[in-house]
Amino acid sequence: HTPGHSPGSISVLAGNMLFSGDTLFARSVGRTDLYGGSGKSLTDSVRNRLFVLDGDTVVYPGHGPSTTIGFERENNPYV
Repeated sequence: HTPGHSPGSISVLAGNMLFSGDTLFARSVGRTDLYGGSGKSLTDSVRNRLFVLDGDTVVYPGHGPSTTIGFERENNPYV
């Protein structure tokens, strides 16, 4: 459960692949200005649930190119 973009947002970890939906993108994060969205919840989700994963975990977001947790820890300006 990775709330923020919406209260029910989830991310799915399968091996070293993370399907992050609209929570985490390459150098970005999901919108929080829609009904039920929360910037604080999204930041908490990314920092406390996703950024604790191994740096080589490949992130497949709901939109855009893939990335890795390690790259996003170092380069994502929104978290």
